[in-house]
Amino acid sequence: MKKAITAALSSALSAALLLTACGGGASSSSGSTSGSTPAATSGSSKDPVTLRVAWWGGQSRHDYTLKVIDLYMKKNPNVKIETEYAAFDDYWKKLAPQAAAGGLPDVIQMDISYLTQYGGRGQLEDLDPYIKKGTIHTGDINENSLSGGKVDGKLVALNLGSNALQATVDPQMLKDAGVTLKQDWTFADWEEIGAKLKAKGKMIAADLRHDVYFPFYLRGKGQKMYAADGTSLGYSDDKPFVEFYTMYKKWYDSGYLLPLDKLSQKKGTPEDSELVMGNAASSNGWSNQYILEAAAAKRPVDLVPVPGWSQNKALFLKPSMYFSVAKSSKQKEEAAKFIDFFLNDIEANKIIKGERGVPVSSKVKEALMPDLTPEQKKVFEYVSWAEKNSSPMDPPNPVGAVEVDKLLKDTVEQILYKKISVEEGAAKFRKEANAILAKNKK
Repeated sequence: MKKAITAALSSALSAALLLTACGGGASSSSGSTSGSTPAATSGSSKDPVTLRVAWWGGQSRHDYTLKVIDLYMKKNPNVKIETEYAAFDDYWKKLAPQAAAGGLPDVIQMDISYLTQYGGRGQLEDLDPYIKKGTIHTGDINENSLSGGKVDGKLVALNLGSNALQATVDPQMLKDAGVTLKQDWTFADWEEIGAKLKAKGKMIAADLRHDVYFPFYLRGKGQKMYAADGTSLGYSDDKPFVEFYTMYKKWYDSGYLLPLDKLSQKKGTPEDSELVMGNAASSNGWSNQYILEAAAAKRPVDLVPVPGWSQNKALFLKPSMYFSVAKSSKQKEEAAKFIDFFLNDIEANKIIKGERGVPVSSKVKEALMPDLTPEQKKVFEYVSWAEKNSSPMDPPNPVGAVEVDKLLKDTVEQILYKKISVEEGAAKFRKEANAILAKNKK
């Protein structure tokens, strides 16, 4: 199966690999970095500045981000950067009280699921003025890559890279189970593969994230998770929910997925992946995650489209994550310069190598291609292929979406623990989610 997908992708992707440049500058304060902009220090004060930068991620991301920060401080010796990083769940638990106290870090790594919540409450700086005066250079960035960072018409977050949903697979484990992947595989195929893997004592995956894959399944049915005005779910018929979670429950009950008690102990790091540990044949996530999992696996793995990708063009390109500047920051100008450096500096991006998604700057993408590892090149090629096989991304999640995500997770767990039926769960989720979102009505 793997060969079939890889062959199909290779032909489609090789043609898609032309990465076009479209103007703009790059960054560097020293002027020694080819293709870098002068924004980092041009016209800047040399007064001492302390900047707080916060992000989430695994160990590899932490390590290279610290190297990029060291590079920035070397080029900007008046700037001292204090770092704050954590795993995803811990990150948001820490950020919430900081926001309430008006003490957010100056530069905040932002996720699309929280963008409307923080941006809609006026906690993030409008970055358009910094672009207009040249502090942040966007001349090499496609407008589509920028638009996903807007809330109420204001650009409050800058995309750090583009991603598409992908499945990291273990070819040898699949081969040992007698599995041959089809390029256009579906969730029905997934179930069949799960049975073959189970017979070999393996899982097909640890799980599928509900806040990602249920909306993805809805897209395959031509529906949306949220209404355009954010005041309700985007669907009124429970049929898709019942279809998806009836399948999901069967996978779970059959032992194709990780038991909930073990899943609850996961830290969300690449090293903690069941694929990496050799217990599952696939891990389903965003394309940038492939690089970290491939590195952590220390054995051959591959990147293929997720099941159901071609149903109604369900696949889409998504900003991997953003950088935002806190409205409460006292160092907004320096924070904007740091974001520009992260986006546009060639030397910095040779350290990052697309781990936060394929760079949005065409000039950076061109500069990185010759130096990419085979795994990194796969991601760049996959995103280029996905761009041609996707439909537009849905708007950023509305205020209340984080609460709805938790409600969905809790509801599915009640289904899997057999406390309620799938049908009861579908009705309960729709009613309670709509009640949460109804608070957005003005």
